[in-house]
Amino acid sequence: MQSGKNLTIRIKKAFFLTVGTVSLIIGIIGIFLPLLPTTCFLLLTAICFEQGSDKFHDWLLSHPYFGPPIIDWRKNKVIRLKYKALSTSTMLIGAYFVYAKPLVPVFVVLGYTAFMLALLAFIWTRKSRVAAATH
Repeated sequence: MQSGKNLTIRIKKAFFLTVGTVSLIIGIIGIFLPLLPTTCFLLLTAICFEQGSDKFHDWLLSHPYFGPPIIDWRKNKVIRLKYKALSTSTMLIGAYFVYAKPLVPVFVVLGYTAFMLALLAFIWTRKSRVAAATH
């Protein structure tokens, strides 16, 4: 019975590690392709790596580029101003590609607009810095 439980745990860890790796790859592509929201995929990666591999989870959180925004979000529900500005600018670049093409179907334009506005509203209504400790 014990080996069946171990197999289940290994399958679960492999699943989360696979999903986390795919999410990380998509997130990295999103750095260079403005239509993909990098931050969402990095947060998903952190969740999956937390369940799938301590080694990869620790690597992600200690990474100089990926780690700080994830830690800020987890500890304080903060999205720093520089990440808000970066997200907004990449979404605007993505919007250019969607809106500048005359053959883009209307449902794509409307869907992207709704998605972008909802994401921007979420991002800009979060705190930008950690609140000062009160004594």
